[in-house]
Amino acid sequence: MVDQVVTVELKNDISIRGTLKSVDQYLNFKLDDISVVNEAEYPHLSSVKNIFIRGSTVRYVHLPAAAVDIPLLQDATRREAEAQKQQGKPR
Repeated sequence: MVDQVVTVELKNDISIRGTLKSVDQYLNFKLDDISVVNEAEYPHLSSVKNIFIRGSTVRYVHLPAAAVDIPLLQDATRREAEAQKQQGKPR
């Protein structure tokens, strides 16, 4: 996913689009070449080019459809459902 363009929607309703440089297990993001989706409402962010976003402020992350491996997600979901079903069975 690194070097893909993503949009990060924050809890304060700001949406920031940029090139993903890194993300960690806490959903902290580093984005380059950013732009604010609704720049007219947030003109003070127009001069910012790189940003670090703390994970606790993230509401959603919009990924490009081509970057999502759908069969892998479906397989992982199926395996998780089967594991939960196995845990619920009496032994």
